[in-house]
Order: sequence, then C-alpha cells, then structure tokens
Amino acid sequence: MSTPFPFTAVVGMDDLRLALLLNAVSPAVGGVLVRGEKGTAKSTAVRALSALLPEVPVVAGCRFSCDPAAPDERCPDGPHETAPGAARPARMVELPVGASEDRLVGALDIERALSEGVKAFEPGLLADAHRGVLYVDEVNLLHDHLVDLLLDAAAMGASYVEREGVSVRHAARFLLVGTMNPEEGELRPQLLDRFGLTVEVAASREPELRVEVVRRRLAYDDDPAGFAARWAEEETALRDRIVAARALLPRVRLGDGALLRIAATCAAFEVDGMRADIVMARTATALAAWAGRTDVLAEDVRQAALLALPHRRRRNPFDTPGLDEDKLDDTLDEFKGEDGDGGDDDPGPDGPGGGGGVPPRSGPEGPEGATGPEGAKGPEGAEESGTPPEPGSGPDDTPAEAEPGPQGQPRRAGAGEQTAVRATEPFRTKTLSVPGLGEGAAGRRSRARTEHGRTTGSRQPRGALTKLHLAATVQAAAPHQRARGRSGPGLVVRKDDLRQATREGREGNLVLFVVDASGSMAARRRMSAVKGAVLSLLLDAYQRRDKVGLITFRGTEAEVALPPTSSVDTAAARLESLPTGGRTPLAAGLLKAHDVLRVERMRDPARRPLLLVVTDGRATGARSAGGARAAGGADPVALAARAARLHASEGTASVVVDCESGPVRLGLAASLAAALEGTAITLDELRADSIAGLVRDVQRDVQRAQAHDGRPRRAA
Repeated sequence: MSTPFPFTAVVGMDDLRLALLLNAVSPAVGGVLVRGEKGTAKSTAVRALSALLPEVPVVAGCRFSCDPAAPDERCPDGPHETAPGAARPARMVELPVGASEDRLVGALDIERALSEGVKAFEPGLLADAHRGVLYVDEVNLLHDHLVDLLLDAAAMGASYVEREGVSVRHAARFLLVGTMNPEEGELRPQLLDRFGLTVEVAASREPELRVEVVRRRLAYDDDPAGFAARWAEEETALRDRIVAARALLPRVRLGDGALLRIAATCAAFEVDGMRADIVMARTATALAAWAGRTDVLAEDVRQAALLALPHRRRRNPFDTPGLDEDKLDDTLDEFKGEDGDGGDDDPGPDGPGGGGGVPPRSGPEGPEGATGPEGAKGPEGAEESGTPPEPGSGPDDTPAEAEPGPQGQPRRAGAGEQTAVRATEPFRTKTLSVPGLGEGAAGRRSRARTEHGRTTGSRQPRGALTKLHLAATVQAAAPHQRARGRSGPGLVVRKDDLRQATREGREGNLVLFVVDASGSMAARRRMSAVKGAVLSLLLDAYQRRDKVGLITFRGTEAEVALPPTSSVDTAAARLESLPTGGRTPLAAGLLKAHDVLRVERMRDPARRPLLLVVTDGRATGARSAGGARAAGGADPVALAARAARLHASEGTASVVVDCESGPVRLGLAASLAAALEGTAITLDELRADSIAGLVRDVQRDVQRAQAHDGRPRRAA
C-alpha cells in the first residue's frame, strides 16, 4: 500500500482542511463538496484525511463493519451477539465515475435466489465505506441514478438492494466527500443541497506559497516514507485532537442565541427548506468542539454559514455559488444582543490550534504562515461574465453594417464590430428531441434504451444479469420442467432461462449551437432576443443533462467558441460576451459544425447530436482585397445549402431557429432547414407556451424525408 501524502503537509487550503476535519469530528454534518480548478490538490487533501481517522472497532469477519458495541440487528452477516471484536484502520473507498449500480450498492445472485431460495449477496462500495470515507472524484460526472443512490444512502444511513421481491438492507454511514471541476459541468441544485458543506479552492498566486508546494511535492515523490516520517508528530497531534473533539462533542451546548442567529441567517439569505439550518447547527457545534469549547459562539455561527450556505444560494445553473459576507455580518450583528449561549463577546478557550477552528499552520517543511489561507477565495483569473455597457446607437433595428451590394460592388462602410449586448430574460422552451431510439448516456431529452425506465420487453442477458424480467424467465423455464425432473412446487430454473428486462427511458444528447453573429443579426434588439433564446435553450440543455457546444460565425470565418462540454454555465458566459458585426459566412459555420460532430462521434459514438442553427438564413461570402467575391465567385447561399446537405446525408437531427424580423421576410431560414432536412421555427414558436407539437413536427419532417427518398433516416 502506498504511503499517502500527510494531511498536515498540505499547503494552504485552510477552508478545505477545516471542512474535512469538521466532518471527521461529526459525520452528521453531511459531507463536503470541493469545487475547484484542476491541479489544486483536491484529491490529495481528501485521500490524506483517511490516515488521520482513528481505528474502527468491528465485528470480526463481518463484511459490513458492524460495531461490536452496537451491532446492526438487520446485518446480512448477523446476528452478532457473541461475535468477537477487532480493530482496523478507517477505510477510504473511492467510487469510480464509470461504476455500475451493482458495484455501488451490491448485487444479488438472482439465479441462486430463484432456484435455491437463498440471498446470496455480494456487498458493494457502500458496504465497504461504512464507518469510513466514501470519496467521489468528479462527482458532477456521475450518472444521475448513481448520485441519487449515493445521496439517499448518505441521508438514511442505510443501503437497500431490491431485485424482484428479494431485498437486502445494511447500514451505510460514511463521510461523503466529492470533488469537481466546475468547468466540466455543475451538479443539480437539489443534489448540491445534499452535501453539508462546500469549499472553493484555487491555486495560490503568491510565489512563496507556490514554491513551498513544489518543494514538498518533490520531497514526497523522492521518498514518500521518509517525508511522511518527518510529519508523523504533527499527524499524531492532529489525530489526537480529532479524538478529543469527538469526545467533547456531546457536551457542546447550542444555546437559544446561537439557534436564533442560525435561523436568522438562513432566512436572510432565503435558502430553500430547513436542511441549511440543521447543517449550520451541526457545523457550529463541531466547530466549538474542535476549538475545545462547550459553548457555541457567534464566530462559530459565522464560520458555519461560510461553509454551509454558498452552494445553497444558487437560483439557476448560471449563478456562481457565493455569500455576501457584509450581509452576513449585518445579520449576525442584528442579533448580537440575543445571547443565551454563554455570551458571544468572550471568545472563551480556543483549545488546541487557536480559535475559529482553523487547522495548524506550521510544520517542519516550511516557515510559520506558509500555509496561509487561500481556500476561501474563488478561482482567481476567472473569466469575467459581466456585459460591457451598450454604446449609443441608432434605432434598435438598424444593423451594424449595411447588407452587401450586388456582386462585384464594394460594400458600403458599416459601423464595424459592436460590443456584446445583454440577453433578454430566459424562458421555458419547447421540447426539442432527436427522433428515433438511442443508447446514449442517461438524460432527459430523447428516447433511448436505458437501464432505468419503463420495461418494454426482454432478452437473454449479455454478461451479468442486472434487471430480471420475471415473467419472461418463468415462460422460458416452464416448458422444460418435466424434462428436468421437477417433483415439488418449486420451479427448476437454469441459467439459460434467465431473461434481462429491456427498458426505455431518456438519454442526454450533444446539443451543438451554431450562432450567427454577423452584421445582419447585429440589430441590438434582435441580437438581445437571440441571446435570450439561446440562453433559454442552454438552460433546457442543463435540465436535460446534455453536453453542449457553441460555434459562432461572423466576418470571414467560424470559430468554436466552446468545444462540447457538460459545463452549460461556461457556454452561457461565452454567449454573453459574444460580439457581433461583419459578414455572414453561414457555410463556414455549418462546415465547422460538421468537423466538431465528426470528432465527437469518434469520442462518444453512443451520444446522438442535435444541431441548433440560430440565424436569419442570410449568407454572404468573403471579399478579396479588390472587392471581388472570393471562392471563384461561388454563391454563398448555394455553398451554405451544400454544407447543410452534408449534415443531412449523415442523418444529423437539425432545427433552425429563424431570427428574421421585420415586415418583409425572405424565408431563407426555412430553405436552410429544408436543406438540412430538419425543422425551422421562429423565436416566438420556440416558447413552450406558444404553438404546441414541435416534437411531432420534427418527427413528421423526418418521416416525410424517408418517404421521399425511400431510405431510412438515421438521427445521429
């Protein structure tokens, strides 16, 4: 077993270390979600925590780590009344992103259950993590059903495995820690709320601290055992402090004054539900025990709010987690006189390590203060999402540049590139889906064969049986009972009789946006509406668990503003800063989309794409220095049609959002949709409360294309 990096040798990240230690003192706090950019030692700190946890007394031979002092009455390996006890180190169990449901919760041997009537249960990772740490790296990339199982077990303290009437239940109480990089996508708000605390981490911008990080890492890599030995004394002291805080925790008094501050803080920040109040109370109590006190003070309530509330303040997926500390201080000051918790003006004994529960800051490898706080800061250098002030302009519908003149004539001088405009308020959109039946990642957009959903049939299992189709299994076994010598009431079932249930649910797709940012779209009112529509579609993609990509075209070329990613909020930020102006290279935008989809099909062939082209349908070509049309005088509209037919030939499901406005409409977007063999809708029709049946329209167009050319249409 490799030697873990010492927890006390981690440089900086005070908030992260404190949050982990508070959960070690009181697992009832509810775990930690660690958000941060890549390469910030999130995983290193989490893995180092397990070495600090005290040994766990267990029943010898019990696969579910029952406590000999209070064994689980319903333990599958029980009863344990006379079983001997033993001690083992606390476990750190890691849940891989690609784990199956059976690997997480355990699996039943269905064949033995049917033929022998015994519960042959193989424990999963939840059983292994009982009374230890369950670590989920990249928790935002886990499939939804795995996250639901994981968090339900964390909330109930037990795991339930049920297969066709055969069920097993075992205790599953663990310290849940998840890490994630927000650039790769966010967790749903309801799942964020299930984590007790959250911490933002970022690499320090202080050269001295960065030097210390490198120095310690190199020393560890050269001699892990020797490096750990140099920190053994600090590790032992911190482990003893955890044990002492655990022993003190039941004696900590949470007075009425502290409870009132907690309730007032949660009400002031308008958090949903009551979980935040409970988590804050448990965190403040753990902070007091960590500081060696038996009274909860105002400073504990403040620190608890900074750890427990930021991720509960999000109102939509594009909000950045955070907390207004000035508002927090004002709220706490308002109830400063409402004591009854031992008095908050006297900080009392700080206990080992100083007040406020901050972990020790010094060690043998660095000077005092080398581990200065940085974990509380958000990622520095993050992309600004604010919108520059709009410059003064003419009437709202006046484009930034005039439309191109006749072939061979120079264009009139335009206003050039405009700065970004704000999007209108997002709205609920129509349901856009890919026709047909896919087999992609679980989601909520298009129909697919999935492990979860309504049962549609059965088949012989390929590999391990996961979802038994009981009726089909009985039907397969029934004709052979006499030949198998059946004499009693039981059914003689063999492995070949077992049938896997086939289910239909929903999948997530790759929604690739191709957005026209040219001069013909640059009228400020129109572009604001277009951005609002795309933002609404991005919100819909977030809710339906899609990957998204963003391509923009303007001037002389198209560019990939955002490669396909699960981070919908990053796409929203890129959209908000999108400038407009210049010519309309529509063909370039479609060809760039074709290149992106080709690469994504190789990377993830099961995920079907949905191409969303947001344009008024106009197309202009690039001009040479002499003003002549480039590309041999090719018609840009014809080039765009050729590029569209390339998508159609590969069966890519497409929707054109027609942004044309004004009393005179050319209908170019509808022509583009016809070339794509897709559907054209207007901005007004995109709203969910407008004309109904958009999905039926998409499917009808595909069926019409099939009837027209006599060949099957592939949706991806």
